[in-house]
Amino acid sequence: MEIHIRKATPADAKYIALLARITFREAFGHVWDKDVLVNYLATTFSVQKMESSLQKENNVFWLAFADGLPVGYLKLKKHCPYNTIEDPAPAQLQKIYVLNDFIGNTIGEKLQNEAFNELQTLDKETLWLAVWDGNPKAICFYEKHGFYKHSKYHYDFERMSFDYEIMVKEFKKDSTKKTTARAFAKQERLQ
Repeated sequence: MEIHIRKATPADAKYIALLARITFREAFGHVWDKDVLVNYLATTFSVQKMESSLQKENNVFWLAFADGLPVGYLKLKKHCPYNTIEDPAPAQLQKIYVLNDFIGNTIGEKLQNEAFNELQTLDKETLWLAVWDGNPKAICFYEKHGFYKHSKYHYDFERMSFDYEIMVKEFKKDSTKKTTARAFAKQERLQ
């Protein structure tokens, strides 16, 4: 299987909107009420919303192709402060999804590495993400790639309610800062 990763452009909005709807349903369809899920997908992943998001200077998207077919994507927000992260200018890995049939082919890792390379070019020190706490496979994936649990986040959409782990990866090798951040995160979880 030939894997190709490239940055997305506004012309790719239809691919990303379709991938987003399919992959989100594959990942979370079993825990969402069907009618609420339909509303969420229509609200969050319309072609128009993807076009708008792709045009924002702060956003970078990558598309993954397997043998020429679009099979995954990643969305990075280059500047996205979070209230419990010390770094005043962290980035956010906002979305990373791969079609179920293509999971296990290192596509997610390759997408993530593109984002890591971009962040190092931008001289970013911190990347954070929110992952549903009911998805241990994803949490393990992120831990394997240098993220650690930092804090919790709660999200409501219509009558659905979810808890998320905020996970952080630091790029600068300042061991004092890293130790302090991990100790703070651990203390916050214990309270």
